[in-house]
Amino acid sequence: MARRSEQGWQKKGAGFWWTMLVAAVLVIFGLPIATGGAWLIALGGSWYYLPAGLGLLATAYFLFRRDAMAVWVYLTTFVVTVMWALWEAGLDGWAQVPRLIAPTVVLLLILSVWPLLRSSAPRLRSGLAAGFVVALGVAGAVGVNSHGGTSLFAQEAPALEPTPEAPSAPEQPVPTPSAPTYVAPETGADWPAYGGTHRALRYSPLEQITKENVAGLEKVWEFRTGDLPQNDEPFGNQNTPVKVGDRLYLCSAMNKIFALDAATGSQFWTFDPEVSTDALGYNASCRGLVYFEDLTAEQGALCATRVVNLTHDARMIALDTETGQLCPDFGNGGMVNLMEGIGDAAPGFYAPTSPPTLVRDVLVVGSQVSDNQERSAPSGVIRGFNAVTGELEWAWDMGRPGETGLPAEGEIYTEGTPNSWTIASGDDELGLAYIPMGNSAVDYWGGDRSEAENTYSTAIVALDVETGAVAWHYQTVHYDIWDYDLGGQGSLVDFPTPDGPVPAIIMPSKQAQFYILDRATGEPLVNIEERPAPQGGVEPDRLSPTQPYVTDFPNLLKPELTEAQMWGATPLDQLWCRIQFRQAAYEGVYTPPTVDQPWIQFPGYNGGTDWGGIAVDPVHGVLIANYNNMPNYNQLVPREEVDAMGVVSINDPSYDPAAGSGSHGSISPQAESPYGIRVNAGWRVPFTGLLCKQPPYGGIAAIDLNTRQMLWDRPFGSARKNGPFGIPSMLPIDIGTPNNGGGVVTASGLFFIGAATDDLFRAIDIETGEELWQVTLPAGGQATPMTYEAGGKQIVVINAGGHDFMETPIGDYFIAYALPATGGS
Repeated sequence: MARRSEQGWQKKGAGFWWTMLVAAVLVIFGLPIATGGAWLIALGGSWYYLPAGLGLLATAYFLFRRDAMAVWVYLTTFVVTVMWALWEAGLDGWAQVPRLIAPTVVLLLILSVWPLLRSSAPRLRSGLAAGFVVALGVAGAVGVNSHGGTSLFAQEAPALEPTPEAPSAPEQPVPTPSAPTYVAPETGADWPAYGGTHRALRYSPLEQITKENVAGLEKVWEFRTGDLPQNDEPFGNQNTPVKVGDRLYLCSAMNKIFALDAATGSQFWTFDPEVSTDALGYNASCRGLVYFEDLTAEQGALCATRVVNLTHDARMIALDTETGQLCPDFGNGGMVNLMEGIGDAAPGFYAPTSPPTLVRDVLVVGSQVSDNQERSAPSGVIRGFNAVTGELEWAWDMGRPGETGLPAEGEIYTEGTPNSWTIASGDDELGLAYIPMGNSAVDYWGGDRSEAENTYSTAIVALDVETGAVAWHYQTVHYDIWDYDLGGQGSLVDFPTPDGPVPAIIMPSKQAQFYILDRATGEPLVNIEERPAPQGGVEPDRLSPTQPYVTDFPNLLKPELTEAQMWGATPLDQLWCRIQFRQAAYEGVYTPPTVDQPWIQFPGYNGGTDWGGIAVDPVHGVLIANYNNMPNYNQLVPREEVDAMGVVSINDPSYDPAAGSGSHGSISPQAESPYGIRVNAGWRVPFTGLLCKQPPYGGIAAIDLNTRQMLWDRPFGSARKNGPFGIPSMLPIDIGTPNNGGGVVTASGLFFIGAATDDLFRAIDIETGEELWQVTLPAGGQATPMTYEAGGKQIVVINAGGHDFMETPIGDYFIAYALPATGGS
């Protein structure tokens, strides 16, 4: 064998060049791992990578010498790598991907050249000595590196001693219920509002589809709106249709409105408001419509029943449900100009994407305002409009206390104030609308915010729909400079307490906590403790010393990140992420923004819980929530650097969308403040596009409202459409993906949800979290489904519109599922 090998080397055949190639590959990987490992040690990180890199280089050295000692050196490196990996991350399979897969591939390469190598006793001694050095180095890494690891989902947040917080005092007396002159339809045969009803439980009492027969669901119809991007426009429709009677009403990405036969999906009518793509803000999305019945109109009269929609170009449109005609007595010929009082703003700067909320025949309207453009952004004013006439009833502009009408001629609503871009909920009996508030304009710096802005930003605000006055408010983040705006719709429940059920609102948050308040007074019904928050950053004198934490109700906030949780496809990108971790400021939740170094924001601005909200089974007292579990990697950028890069506000005459200063740019200008902001959303690894934090990135959980115990909590979303370089792995393994959109729960104990980035639509058992049914969608399912009864069948509908930012396929589908004709119960 030795003689044959020597002859092969002399001829420099394929075996020689294969060995040289393997050696070169080890050098290519070994050098950056060794040098990066030294850098990581200098930053105070793990000691594993330096000796591991040296082990690769030593192996390459012996391969170049055609020496079998390479095998023993690498075997030693590999064995100790396995020991280190198990010590640091245990048996968590996803955590072991970057630690063990690439080293195993290298082991196979080494074994493939072993028969071609020479061996001798002196070299054996030198090889074993090199391996011993590597083993000592790696063993030392295990001793020095202080980070152990287990699966994040196997851990729970540490228990806290609860201390009750005094509730905020009501600003106005709680309104006295008046005699109802309005219609408040319920779910069941119908789904009359975005959240089922404006109480937003996302619950249906239907139970024809059960745990036993759900596997038999099949597609019964499909409808396509025709709205798809023509160029590179950002699309991501997130529509939840409404259904009343025999008709289903929906809107497309560009605000076209359709009325369909709820049983068959055939079209009755369509209305095209002819919105230009120039008007798009974050993306093309129409989350929902409002259905309204006018009790003062004659039955069958034009617009006695109507649907109301908001458009990207800031119009409110009312249409007759039977014909699709504009309602002539609503606003100006069926339309209300929402830019009145807002002032001049570039197209897309003020661009509503969520429906109004109807409370006591008042349409409560907020709007999306593009993030981080300039301090003098369009106002976040909340307005109430008469649902019959479209007239302005009131305006809550926190910068003009006591003034509830249009601004005087030549004036506008207060610029830069916190807005509400998401969906409000409402209580007709109390006459209150519950507004989830966002941030002041420019999210990551607050040096010139007013007292009112600091009071109402990132707060749940209850407004009296008769007057627009603030009844009460509760702030969930003090001095928010993290973009932790309240994105979810609050759900109105009867919350169990020792003194009996109390009408309450459950407000989910991006910090993965649930703020549960008496919805009449704003008094907390759970213990909320003010805990010390990290200080420092660029605004040390303005930060709040404390932040509120719910202490006696389960939350979805995971333990703080450690270096050991950094991830990637290989040891190289994991090492890169570890270096980034050590370079960044990180003190847990609410780490202040920094300019001299990056900072880690965990959870990131996508949640926790975002606009999909939660679902509640009021009969069994179960809350279901899907959530995200990803960090952002951010850094403030000095104004002079932002200006030098030519990154300007969308309102600037020189604005060029191609320059990356829009909502999807990595740098946003935050004009008229000292800093721009660079955001790495999800904290992606360069080149491979994977995320720096190990999976899971998203989860789904169930909480018992009666016992205040977590029933189950598991990763949500498979790896089938995810992989390095954007290549789908097609692995049907739950990794826990990012997700957007909520779900609907039924009386039969099922939870229907799309949301994840694997393009699957699922039915889940709410008792166990077990997946009972799934179907592949033709596009991303980043929309909340709904369910209703038509033609004697329970039907479930989801909008498969995709989402540009979530990188799921874009579509224009509405798809309905039901049991076969003989499958009902």
